[in-house]
Amino acid sequence: MKTIYEKKRVSRDLSRAVISGVCAGVARYADIDPVWVRAGAALGLVFMPMITLPAYVAAVILLPRRA
Repeated sequence: MKTIYEKKRVSRDLSRAVISGVCAGVARYADIDPVWVRAGAALGLVFMPMITLPAYVAAVILLPRRA
């Protein structure tokens, strides 16, 4: 007998989005407050912009939308 369950997946959360919903989607996946993910993204952008900016753009392009 098979059990059907919903897989937990990362997606862009447009209902709590500030820019594009990437941080809100990651926060929903990790079950934490989006403020912490946004703060981490801002710190990453300040200290490691050559890694953080392409990763964010890639996430905007690759992650599916979730309304």
